[in-house]
Amino acid sequence: MKPLSRPSRLAPGARVAVVAPSGPVPEERLQAGLDVLRGWDLDPVVAPHVLDRHAAFDYLAGTDADRAADLQSAWCDPAVDAVLCARGGYGVQRMADLLDWEAMRAAGPKVFVGFSDITALHEAFARRLGLVTLHGPMAAGIDFLKNARAQEHLKATLFAPETVRVIASGTGTPMVPGRARGVTLGGCLALLAAELGTPHARPGARGGLLCLEDVGEEPYRLDRYLTQLLRAGWLDGVAGILLGSWEQCEPAERLRPMLADRLAGLGVPVAEDFGFGHCAGALTVPFGVAAELDADAGTLTLDEPALS
Repeated sequence: MKPLSRPSRLAPGARVAVVAPSGPVPEERLQAGLDVLRGWDLDPVVAPHVLDRHAAFDYLAGTDADRAADLQSAWCDPAVDAVLCARGGYGVQRMADLLDWEAMRAAGPKVFVGFSDITALHEAFARRLGLVTLHGPMAAGIDFLKNARAQEHLKATLFAPETVRVIASGTGTPMVPGRARGVTLGGCLALLAAELGTPHARPGARGGLLCLEDVGEEPYRLDRYLTQLLRAGWLDGVAGILLGSWEQCEPAERLRPMLADRLAGLGVPVAEDFGFGHCAGALTVPFGVAAELDADAGTLTLDEPALS
């Protein structure tokens, strides 16, 4: 696995487009997020269908075609420097095949931010565009709006990425001690399992530092997702694993034995409680960057800043 191309960092006055590729977005939370972005001296613009709700399926932010058109239009607009997702939920997999990936590749690199259901787009951007993306807070996310650490870490990554080359949650502990080098990838465990066999997913995590997290899942379901990745050979050759948050997934004492049972046998360093994902104060982790994981210290050190 090779490092991907890095987009340029943002500067004051940069235009950022907010899109909703997945679930419907509460207007009050969107407005609060836009205020945060304006406070960073950014120029946020809202895609036309961000506040839509699908007529038949109320878990979608409008039709698949409209959500795809918003993302593609924002990405291909030369005046837009970054595309930020408003929230996750569900819906990316329904619209990913409607995107014109050739046109998006021709538009050139820019910053892309999101997590959760957006995991499917992180995979697609890596596979189709060869581009570093940011697994980080979303513009209308509750944790982003209410947590200074989440805001400041994302802001530093966007404007001064050299200041956050060492990512440390402060709570990380080794499930399997050791150090490992590789290229970062990953996201929401359920989405990585669901993406197996699709045209936009990479064939495996070989040579990667795999970041995993999830929300609202029973332990047996997480076991199922990990077992599916193991049986499919997707984890063969992975260099190391970082475990983020498992919000609403049962207490840690119930999850840890299962995670250790599924992952420790890979024989690679595994760090847990790394502080990214669906948690308060979630850290921004770039995907597609060469880095070193120190599971004992609970640190991820990037070879170079996430953005150029």
